[in-house]
Amino acid sequence: MIIYNVTVKIDLDVHEEWLAWMSEVHIPEVMQTGVFLENTISRILLQDETDGISYAFRYKCASMADLQKYFSVYAPHLQKSHGDRYAGKFVAIRTVMEEIQNENSPG
Repeated sequence: MIIYNVTVKIDLDVHEEWLAWMSEVHIPEVMQTGVFLENTISRILLQDETDGISYAFRYKCASMADLQKYFSVYAPHLQKSHGDRYAGKFVAIRTVMEEIQNENSPG
């Protein structure tokens, strides 16, 4: 399983509206691409939140080929939409990981 993780630190002044938009608009659009099998949102704890709140968005897909399809076909438009809407209000770090074990797999 391939995990595409997007960590975002969002400014406090837009935090609540942004989180609602992410949950109601952006994530559903990402999932409608058909590339990802599941997703989770996690708030990052034990961080200094004086200048923003951080979240990790994890999207799981079956293969690197699927993720490459997302990057080439869908990501440019979806990232631009987010970037245009919240320009100067966030920092995003994107990482790709391979899941090698979870609670449902032998280990």
